[in-house]
Amino acid sequence: MSKLYAITGLFDKPEDIIQAAKAAVKTGYTKYDVNTPYPVHGMDDAMKLPPSKLGYVALVIGLMGAAFALFAMWYINTIDYPQVIGGKPFFPLPALIPITFEVTVLSASVLTVLIMLFVFFKLPNNSHPLHDTEYMKRVSSDMYGIYIMADDPEFDEFKVRGFLEDIDAKEISAIYYDDEELNTRHRVFEPKFIIFLIAAGILNSALVYFVYNKLLYMPPFDFMEEQAKVIPQDEDTYFADNFSMRLPVRGTVARGDMPYLYSNNPEGAGADIVNPLLPTKANLAKGEQKYNTFCSPCHGYLGNGESRMRGQFPVPPSLNSQKVISWSDGRIYHVIMAGQNTMPSYSKQTTEDERWTIVQYIRALQRSQNAGETD
Repeated sequence: MSKLYAITGLFDKPEDIIQAAKAAVKTGYTKYDVNTPYPVHGMDDAMKLPPSKLGYVALVIGLMGAAFALFAMWYINTIDYPQVIGGKPFFPLPALIPITFEVTVLSASVLTVLIMLFVFFKLPNNSHPLHDTEYMKRVSSDMYGIYIMADDPEFDEFKVRGFLEDIDAKEISAIYYDDEELNTRHRVFEPKFIIFLIAAGILNSALVYFVYNKLLYMPPFDFMEEQAKVIPQDEDTYFADNFSMRLPVRGTVARGDMPYLYSNNPEGAGADIVNPLLPTKANLAKGEQKYNTFCSPCHGYLGNGESRMRGQFPVPPSLNSQKVISWSDGRIYHVIMAGQNTMPSYSKQTTEDERWTIVQYIRALQRSQNAGETD
């Protein structure tokens, strides 16, 4: 004789199944369940269902994902390949929060679903004693059912049948395990399932490769591949020299773009260019911000040449030396505009006004680092 799984009972109305669930809780049954053809409002309260443990699983996995993301970025940024970008520290936490958030959400969602399927639901083993029973067919269409499992601490077949009769259950019946369900264990590591996963992975990879490397280059999906435009650094037969990238027309100036006239004349810049901005509090604050972003990684926050890039780039001279102090504002502006030695031009990263505010802030640093008694 097969092993008993549960005793089931059917009801005609949703109100009846609500009362049946309440009666099961009151009687002391803990291993039971209710089946209805659609969600019945109030069933959670009637069954006294505790909160799902799946949320704790998602929380733990999410925290582990966040910890892994932060550790990986800390190791890369501070140990493996440290870089100073825009004056930020080696480990700029605010800039790393979006990546940490994405890894947290992705790991929590994906791994929680996998744990739900393979641990809670024990896939690929999908056999269950209720499958293909008359009870399941009825509760899937027009009736409401409850079953008390045989491994409930309070289970006694005679008492359970009497309980279901007392609450006016219909078609009380017993559900038994079949031989396959009794002899089946968790089959995640069965050769057939592993072969299925490998085959599915290979098929999916082949499909993705075909779509993105072949299909999208076939008509009619390749309609955007050939466009009437010139690709940078590509050959173009329209011009006699076959160059697609053209130099600006000689002797012309782009609208709103006044060319810098002292590119190769630092002494001329020092003599002719005058700072048009007043050293106001707002300008000095802006100069400090831009200096810390673009200048401090190499020159240091005080301009003493205490580079945070030491060992990666040559250490620049101090901005507080007598040589630089004696330079005019225009001469310092020229270095920012055109670059000098290994220092590149910062004309693309800063506007004209921002460059002048940097010059003003450098003057403030020089004054602070070379202060006299009157200061």
